[in-house]
Amino acid sequence: MIPGPFLISVAPPLLAFIVTLALTKWLIKSKIFEVLDYPNLRSLHTKPIPRTGGLALVLGILVSWTILPTALAAPIWIAVTLLASVSFADDIFGLPAPVRLLMHGAVALWFSAALLPGTNSWMIVAITAIAVAWMINLYNFMDGSDGLAGGMTLIGFSCYGMAAWLNANELFAMINFCIASSAAAFLLFNFHPARIFLGDTGSIPLGFLAAALGMTGWINGYWPAWLPLLVFSPFIADASVTLAKRSLRREKIWQAHREHYYQRMVQNGLGHRNTALLAYILMLASGASALWAMREDSAVQLVVGIAWCGIYLVLMLAYDRYLARNPCNS
Repeated sequence: MIPGPFLISVAPPLLAFIVTLALTKWLIKSKIFEVLDYPNLRSLHTKPIPRTGGLALVLGILVSWTILPTALAAPIWIAVTLLASVSFADDIFGLPAPVRLLMHGAVALWFSAALLPGTNSWMIVAITAIAVAWMINLYNFMDGSDGLAGGMTLIGFSCYGMAAWLNANELFAMINFCIASSAAAFLLFNFHPARIFLGDTGSIPLGFLAAALGMTGWINGYWPAWLPLLVFSPFIADASVTLAKRSLRREKIWQAHREHYYQRMVQNGLGHRNTALLAYILMLASGASALWAMREDSAVQLVVGIAWCGIYLVLMLAYDRYLARNPCNS
């Protein structure tokens, strides 16, 4: 017989996978929730694709969390539910950008205040809120190529889970493994050629969870403060550098565009599949190095952080130089 503790450990992620798998298959065929993503200035696809996959992924996560042996903190439940609800309305009706950003900022500020109840400085709470709001939006920016955000979710939250497990917190590990398991089920339908997209309903809550659980793990001592930044650095580096470059050129950063590194890779011949596979290698490498370095002394951790900054700098400069010599024909 399988031991009881093993069942407790496996059941929540397994339920997350099954629920997400079943709902995603249903949503692909459903005419009731048929919300299509039509090609636009930002997109890389050429035909309408359902963008309701995030609904299946988020519901898979929330359902699986209900059978955890200890209840998850209420602020995370509330924030995920609010963000998913507003984002689902946006996917259907197309809410004005100020409304969306106001909701993101309000949730980020409220969660940061709840996360740091003993903090006397509103400056710290405000900086935390800005970090959460930025992660919410950059995850959305990076959800533009088949399998990319799904893969980052699978790998990133698996790393969170492993880090918590290594620090003997099985419950927090299970919380993250449930997210990774839901992402694995979704990825079966989202890898190129994608049959369904996350939509804002998926990418916005996932960005929040990457920030919220990353900060929660740090505050509770499961990992150092830099670990979430390194684990999700493939997304953070691309989105942050791209938006910084657009700001320096005085371009409107909120307008749709196709200037992220992953978007240019797809357009310049690598395609969705190869771009995703190369991104997975980078994600696995950054995640694995984070898990290894967290158990080393601070000097080693500093060297690892500097090394990754150098790696991203070299990769971006090399690709910019390549594109200068081989302009995109798209």
